[in-house]
This record gives sequence, C-alpha cells and structure tokens, in this order.
Amino acid sequence: MSTPLDTPATDAGTPRSTSGPDRDLAQLGLAALLVVVGAYTFWEATTLRVGFGDPVGPRLFPYVIGAVTVLLGVLLAIATMRGDVPEAEGGEDVDLRHPADWTTVLKLVGVLLFTVLTISFLGWAVSGALLFVGSAWSLGSRTLVRDVIVGFVLSVASWYFFHEGLGVILPAGILDGVL
Repeated sequence: MSTPLDTPATDAGTPRSTSGPDRDLAQLGLAALLVVVGAYTFWEATTLRVGFGDPVGPRLFPYVIGAVTVLLGVLLAIATMRGDVPEAEGGEDVDLRHPADWTTVLKLVGVLLFTVLTISFLGWAVSGALLFVGSAWSLGSRTLVRDVIVGFVLSVASWYFFHEGLGVILPAGILDGVL
C-alpha cells in the first residue's frame, strides 16, 4: 500500500545520509486539515439542541464523523512521519510536470458561477442543463446537440427525483407550471 520515499541522491549518485525518513509536507498538511475539520465537527455537535423525547438525538452522527475524521488525520500523520507515501496507480497517466490548464479551470468556474447566479430565475431544469452543456464544452466536447439533450434530460430527471422522490423543492424558474 505505501512505501518509504527514496533517499535523495547527491550529484555523484550516492545516497545522502539523513537522520530520518523523508516526510511529505502535503500529506502532513492534509493530516492537519483532517484533524482541524474533525475537531470542529465534534465541537459543533456539542452546540446542537436535543429534545427530551429523542434519546439518540441529532448529535450522534456529527460526533461519529468528527471522531473518525480526527482519527484518520492522526493515522495519516503517523504514517507520514514514518516515511510512508501512497503508491501511484498503475494506470495513472497524469504527467505532474505538465502545467495546469487554467483556461479550462476558468471556463468551469465561469459556468458554475453562471449557474449559481441564474438558478433562482431560470430554475434547476434549465440551469442544470446549461451547467451540463457548459461543463461538457469546457472539457472539450464538440457535440452541442447531444450535450443539450443529455443535459436537459438529466436536469429534469433530477428535478423530479428531488421534488417527488425526496420532497426537496428545487426552483422551477421559467418552467413553473410546466414541470
């Protein structure tokens, strides 16, 4: 599952002697973030008000989630301090030396912001379809008609699933009365 980091080599190709294993600072940062988020979740659970008729109450799940998150953060920190690093997947084809495609990221952020700003007016069915079409376009799809059809079918189906199946009211927007 995990292997120790290779000892960095000097210019002559001989390994440097270090006092301990190399540590991945990104993993330590993630471990710290997990501990902080878990502790905050656990603390917030103490502020929930519980009625007298419910012995379990709504605090059980935040307590469990917070405690497990803290435990995972501590275990990750221990593994990182031991020098363990995750193994790369065998089929992974991402070249980390290649720079990020910021144009695609900015397109996706723009599509998401457009959805956030128009969902109350246009409604979920239209905004969700536009979110799908815009995301597909941002990621390189050039089949606009198919993207519009698939996006509209998925957004209308999800609207009905939330509205009828779960009882969660999503905005109908300009299709109010039609859906």
